[in-house]
Amino acid sequence: MAKKAAKKKAAPKAREVLVVGSKVKVYIKSKGCMTSGDVLPALSDKVYDLLDAAIARTTSNKRSTVRPQDL
Repeated sequence: MAKKAAKKKAAPKAREVLVVGSKVKVYIKSKGCMTSGDVLPALSDKVYDLLDAAIARTTSNKRSTVRPQDL
């Protein structure tokens, strides 16, 4: 009898970066600073957190459209 192959667990999907890196770097440079290599993923994580909170507020208000006041 042939053994069944064990199912492999898929690695958790990394979050997609939501910010435009070149624009962020230009803005930071315009303020006289340099950009670390790990700033963009960290900033993107903050954006995800902000959006998740806005989505939660939207659904708690029984709406499906995220509005500026939800941010």
